[in-house]
Amino acid sequence: MGQFPITRTATPKARPSDDSLAFGKVMTDHMFLMNYEEGKGWFNPRIEPYGPLSLDPATSVLHYGQAIFDGLKAFRGDDGRIRLFRADRHAQRFDRSARIMSMPPLPVDLIRQSFDALVSVDADWVPRKAGTSLYLRPTIIATDVMLGVHPAHSYLYFLILSPVGSYYKEGVKPVRILASDSHVRAVRGGTGEAKTAANYAQSLAGQQDAAKAGYTQVLYLDGVHRKFLDEVGTMNIMVRIGDEVITPPLAGTILDGVTRASAIELMRDWGLKVQERAISIDEVMQAGRDGTLKEMWGTGTAAVVSPVGTIGYKGEDVLINGGTTGEVTQRLYDAITGIQYGRTNDPHGWTSLVPEMAEAG
Repeated sequence: MGQFPITRTATPKARPSDDSLAFGKVMTDHMFLMNYEEGKGWFNPRIEPYGPLSLDPATSVLHYGQAIFDGLKAFRGDDGRIRLFRADRHAQRFDRSARIMSMPPLPVDLIRQSFDALVSVDADWVPRKAGTSLYLRPTIIATDVMLGVHPAHSYLYFLILSPVGSYYKEGVKPVRILASDSHVRAVRGGTGEAKTAANYAQSLAGQQDAAKAGYTQVLYLDGVHRKFLDEVGTMNIMVRIGDEVITPPLAGTILDGVTRASAIELMRDWGLKVQERAISIDEVMQAGRDGTLKEMWGTGTAAVVSPVGTIGYKGEDVLINGGTTGEVTQRLYDAITGIQYGRTNDPHGWTSLVPEMAEAG
């Protein structure tokens, strides 16, 4: 773990009970910060008390949206040790998002060190109840103070932490999703494969329309033909038709999901047939009508897997697996969470133990 200057808070917060945790509502006592200036590079990595950032009204991120983030989790296992899940892959994706957004690359090993360092400082914030975790949110924003459309010359990297509750407080429950051919998430050559703030801002209208129609989330179709599955909300999508699992390919419009990659690898380990190919909404709906659509689920950091019980398109609803969680969906959830909490074998080496602080002071 890298050695960084640490300024500890003089006013520690009261930690919420594990039972009261939601998602992203409470932040821990400290944050990691680092600055960038053109010609100087990244400098001044440090850990400070959590607090507001001071930004001039002309700060470029507020006007031109040069901002990226990522999200991963730390888990307290039954043995009391704290584990990060696929932190290296998250750090690599974070760096890739920076390059897509014309930001200076941030060394992957330094990103990783910031994860371990801050979680170690706020280790007491990692909740203990089954299903809970500590969410890590690394972020980079452009900090030039001027109006002008160009890649910024200065940036701020910061990392904050939030204890979060179980995504499924009452067990894994299938959701209703609406396939939309009126809202577009991304097109090839754009920013769809980056985890950038703008991608999430433009997704809000589609999500609202789906909610008004009685659905939990929106399923985006491709931006060119408006017929091929893209992403569902903030998650990657997978379907099982007959004995085959199909998920859209990484072709520049969808995020290279870490849970997506993990699920594909596990299913192939189990001998399941998995295809990364374009699949049309018409193919999915027809499979739903003729009974060959066995399962459908989203994958992502927050929920791990989110089963889909109903898909709607052009006024027609298709019930999937009787509206219940399918066997592969449940197996993936159990397998991934088992690895995350250290309950089961980790054959791929996806978890890493967070170093313990030598002393608290």
